Amino acid sequence: MDQETIRSAVRGRYGAIARGEASESGCGTGCCDGEAEALTSLGLGYTEDELSSIPKDADLGLGSGHPTAAADLHPGETVLDLGSGAGIDCFLAAGKVGPLGNVIGVDMTPEMIARARENARKGPFDNVEFRLGEIEALPVADASVDVVISNCVLNLSSERERALEEAFRVLRPGGRLVISDLVSDARPPAVLEESPEIMSGCLPVHQDDYVAALEGAGFSDVTIDDQRRFAAEDLPLDHDAVEQLAVEAGEISAYAESARSAILTARKA
Repeated sequence: MDQETIRSAVRGRYGAIARGEASESGCGTGCCDGEAEALTSLGLGYTEDELSSIPKDADLGLGSGHPTAAADLHPGETVLDLGSGAGIDCFLAAGKVGPLGNVIGVDMTPEMIARARENARKGPFDNVEFRLGEIEALPVADASVDVVISNCVLNLSSERERALEEAFRVLRPGGRLVISDLVSDARPPAVLEESPEIMSGCLPVHQDDYVAALEGAGFSDVTIDDQRRFAAEDLPLDHDAVEQLAVEAGEISAYAESARSAILTARKA
């Protein structure tokens, strides 16, 4: 499947979520309505205090973890969020870097950018900005960012290696990358990668491929910290799309049961 087909499917899926036209979320397990989103985010490690400090509409329950907490942010730093969605991690990062710091959110979905900008107007977020763009061609200057974060977005990219090269480009020397994403020990059945519906969802990436892509982009000190494993029925795949494919249940189960959410960290020397 060509890259633009996948990119178009992802943009369409998340545009519908931003408009409130889709009941499904991305990597999260909740639905896109307030209480379910909060329960999902609390289960991923966000605290009640954190969620109450940001606009309610910033939390769509699309993440797989809490990269902002793992990033060890400091006052005055510049943070870039790849695939920033409605802004949840950007707004939390803004509080950590303070008024002398800056937070940039980049998302390729116009509806998400519009929603995030509207959320920013609801609070004291003068140090946050949202830019429309693709993570494979970031609208960010070279060596201008201290920390890159991302939450269950890199697994959606049809050009993950290019996106990581871009993250490396915009980081300052000594900068760090903190990604929450879904990884697996087993490779997905090949037929899954032929479905735009599945590829625009949260298909876990084989951990060896992730590490290879990070190191190939130039990153060092790569680590993977497992967060949560899945039962086969809980893996956030498009199950309707899976049922239409000729895939044996055992093959899906073996893949799903090897999947987990994880925090991946790396550094630019």
